[in-house]
Amino acid sequence: MKPTLSIDGPRLYASLQALGEIGAYEDPYSGLRGVCRLAFSAADGAGRRHVVAEMRAAGLEVTVDRIGNAFGRRRGTNDALRPVMMGSHIDSVATAGRFDGCLGVLAGLEVVRSLNDAKRETLRPVVVAFFSEEEGARFSTDMLGSAVATGRIPLERAYALRDPAGRSVKEELDAIGFRGDADERLTPPHAYLECHVEQGPVLRAANCDIGVVLGVQAICWHELLIIGKSAHAGTTPMSLRADAGVAAARINVRLREMVASGRFGAELRATMGVIAPHPGLVNVVPGRVVASVDIRNPDDGVLERAESELLLFYEEVAREEKVTITHRQTARTPFVPFADTVRARVDAAAEARGLWRQAIVSGAGHDAQEMARVCTAGMIFVPGEYDGISHNPRELSTPEQCANGGNVLLDVLLSFADEAEGA
Repeated sequence: MKPTLSIDGPRLYASLQALGEIGAYEDPYSGLRGVCRLAFSAADGAGRRHVVAEMRAAGLEVTVDRIGNAFGRRRGTNDALRPVMMGSHIDSVATAGRFDGCLGVLAGLEVVRSLNDAKRETLRPVVVAFFSEEEGARFSTDMLGSAVATGRIPLERAYALRDPAGRSVKEELDAIGFRGDADERLTPPHAYLECHVEQGPVLRAANCDIGVVLGVQAICWHELLIIGKSAHAGTTPMSLRADAGVAAARINVRLREMVASGRFGAELRATMGVIAPHPGLVNVVPGRVVASVDIRNPDDGVLERAESELLLFYEEVAREEKVTITHRQTARTPFVPFADTVRARVDAAAEARGLWRQAIVSGAGHDAQEMARVCTAGMIFVPGEYDGISHNPRELSTPEQCANGGNVLLDVLLSFADEAEGA
């Protein structure tokens, strides 16, 4: 049956552009306008206030919990039933575009606006949510807000996390006025739905309109502290050096070799995104390096083998380079499959709207994977231009692509919001 209700695509795109102006900056390399809304920064606080105001303008009752997650609730005709939730995040990395996370929050809000315009009631309440520090770009733990909400990370441990400047999560939540008083432990909703840009090239290359997301691959993050000895670059013989920079470089090269070797299959992803030497002077051997390691694979066993090999290699490098290497695992999430019911309904909704779709595994982590531990959950992907580039000012999904995702979200939302069983 052809859908009878659709979202207002131009209104959704205008809301994405408006939020994108908060924390906007001009990228010095491309000249493009990017977004920097690191979690709990002043820009994030401004973005949060903007979205909360939009929620209230749409008639939603807004609550904020103790980790800063925000929830806008629309009443159902049977308001005692568990709600259907749509959401994502609005925090960003330091070099972001306008769509990552924001599409899921604002598409959910647009679904509510469209229901309001049509005077369409739902049996169940509908909730639009944004979660705190999904990116992990500031406090080194991704999906922080949703992980606290679902019980994986205790609130006090989350509050104690500190950014590189030594500021704690609790202090920064207070600074922006978003340490709410609602219970941080979320009562599981009836279902959770998240619309998101793919952040990769697969859908665009296949000329697909919608990604039916099967699940999220396993992810492991390490923070490395490498301690050597600072020394004069001109007077210290190479054989007497304890060069923390060389140790970091060897680990970085090993990551690439692990991928290229094929011994962990074709799906291993490995990145050293942080390499911070000290003292950082041209004529001084680095005595200390802080570095990060990010490895991912859809197979939990393969990721575990890769991590085990890395730990042995850290010991080898420390011994051969005469340094000490300590590591701290800052994130570890297994492969998370999404509910068959959500996947089937996304597929059916896309088909009913004449949209070409494809099954896909998410390479990035999302709040939906945390929600999948406590309720029926799933995701809708929309393609991106420029090979789906993300975490970059060039990130772009077109008005049509965003509207397609929003319409599928609307259809799937209604399928869950109007069912009485499983209350």
